[in-house]
Amino acid sequence: MSRSDNLTNRPISVKKHLLSRNRRLRCANAFAAVFNYRHQARGNYIQVYAKPNGLSFSRLGLIVSKKVERSAVKRNRIKRVFRETFRTFQGCGNTVQMDWVMRLQLPITADISKQFNAEIRLLMHQLLKKCHDS
Repeated sequence: MSRSDNLTNRPISVKKHLLSRNRRLRCANAFAAVFNYRHQARGNYIQVYAKPNGLSFSRLGLIVSKKVERSAVKRNRIKRVFRETFRTFQGCGNTVQMDWVMRLQLPITADISKQFNAEIRLLMHQLLKKCHDS
């Protein structure tokens, strides 16, 4: 079999759902602006900060430190959970465009991942209401 035959017979890969560059908070000033807005909600495992951004889309910043979770594999998995929850939250028809910063407070184990997802969504709903009322 030639090399070209091998490439054409490969299964079609599923497109990954990536968080585009403009949907991420990247610089320290963007994070500081969200922190200084002082709207936050805290759960058992995470702390979420929010600030209306005046853009046509929401942005996400993540903080998963080595002090909380030593394993890089676990930190990356937690970030994937944060991003996926953020994407699904945006898909629920939430019209307020905000900057979100999510900070992990305690290590997460696999057996509490559903509880972790529910906590993220609950805190995001609380902050939406809090920011909308002020």
